[in-house]
Amino acid sequence: MTSTLLWTLIAVQIALGAFDTLYHHELTERLAWRVSQRRELKLHGVRNLIYGALFATLGWSEVHGALALAVIAFLGVEIVITLADFVEEDASRKLPATERVTHTLLALNYGAILYALLPVLFGWAAEDTAVVATSHGWWSLFASAAALGVAVFGLRDLAASARAPRLVPKPAAALVTALARHQSILVTGATGFVGTRLVEGLAAAGHDVIVLTRHAEKALALRPPFRLVTDLDQIDGATRIDAIVNLAGEPVSGGLWTASRRRAIVESRKTMMAGLLRLVVRLEHAPKVLVGASAIGWYGLRDDEELAEDAAPATAYFSHESCAIVEGEMEKARAFGLRVVGLRIGLVLGTEGGLLARLLLPFEFGMGGRIGSGRQWMSWIARDDLVRLIAHAIANEGLEGPVNATAPAPVRNADFARALGHALHRPAVMPLPALPLRLLGDFGKELLLGGQRVVPRKALASGFAFNYPTLPMALDSMLGAKAAREHVIRAEAAHRLRLS
Repeated sequence: MTSTLLWTLIAVQIALGAFDTLYHHELTERLAWRVSQRRELKLHGVRNLIYGALFATLGWSEVHGALALAVIAFLGVEIVITLADFVEEDASRKLPATERVTHTLLALNYGAILYALLPVLFGWAAEDTAVVATSHGWWSLFASAAALGVAVFGLRDLAASARAPRLVPKPAAALVTALARHQSILVTGATGFVGTRLVEGLAAAGHDVIVLTRHAEKALALRPPFRLVTDLDQIDGATRIDAIVNLAGEPVSGGLWTASRRRAIVESRKTMMAGLLRLVVRLEHAPKVLVGASAIGWYGLRDDEELAEDAAPATAYFSHESCAIVEGEMEKARAFGLRVVGLRIGLVLGTEGGLLARLLLPFEFGMGGRIGSGRQWMSWIARDDLVRLIAHAIANEGLEGPVNATAPAPVRNADFARALGHALHRPAVMPLPALPLRLLGDFGKELLLGGQRVVPRKALASGFAFNYPTLPMALDSMLGAKAAREHVIRAEAAHRLRLS
């Protein structure tokens, strides 16, 4: 087998490995921030460092004698690690089909590499021990770049494995302590970013949870016990439901706002609300409260104006239009005797999904920064605080109407970028220019370059206390950051002064 063909096989292995790492491990599964994948990350880290050493060695040298035997041993160790990784992955997570196919191709291609490389290595092993410098032209440069890349990810995965114990989330049952008595609660959108944590908290606290999802396989990620339904008609009229939490709907940030997506965003919410009202009519024991998800987009773009629940909206925006329709549909439940709480939810932060999860990769590798001018306001809330606020809304009979679900201390985008960089111990000096985002139309203008300065006046007035009122506190907890405690203490003190 020729040297060119061998290096082609190695290049294929590098390309497949890069795809697996970036698409599956980083963008899809986000393994570096999953506590459950600590052992898998350690295996990935060691294997990547082995690959880095092999690429660098083979790219620029011929190793003879005992050194060739050492390379053969490393190739064998890689096989053992890969087999252990297969076992660990099957035991700890459900692999998507594309990842399984990629792993199969990697294994087959690695076999072809061994078939081509081992005879060469055994030939070198028969000679005296020595390192002979050599060059394969562009292949050597390619191998160097690959060696550097896998080494960086290898070290990062080992660091992430060491960080994992600091990422253990708070006990889920503690998030719903506002619900003093046992309740039966229907949750729609239960397999989403917020819904999964809410269901976990309710189930852990011993409440009866009915989960509605159109895709039953997604419910496999939820922690039991719960009752699963894929259609509201599966709920018998004699079923007792004390509260409905409606989080369902086509994701607003899931793609560009084409005409068809705008219709899907609105219609998905109208259809769900209509189905819930039909269910309420059938139930012998009607629920007392509906807690529904709206968004701070209701206010439109308002520059630096501080926005409480009684602020008037800027109506010339799709974000307002869609939220106004959602809140109008929710209000129909009042005619059936339900107390209605419409949560105007801000940017929900957590490592498992949402905005923060998408920013972690570029920021962790030092490629993060402000978006556009960085002056736009970001009204955010920690996911656990949002779950606590949902439970608070169910329990507090005096709370109704629109409620801002945002932390008390909104920040400008530039300050958000600096805080995230600080929590990750990385610089945040690579801005994302505004021009390409403007080409995204209203999607870019309203979600990325615009913002709202929202304050949770009604939530605070009702007695709700945020566990994470300031961004440094939230990021420190979520990211397992070893931030200086004096910084957090100063932020807390400043927040208390603002409220006093």
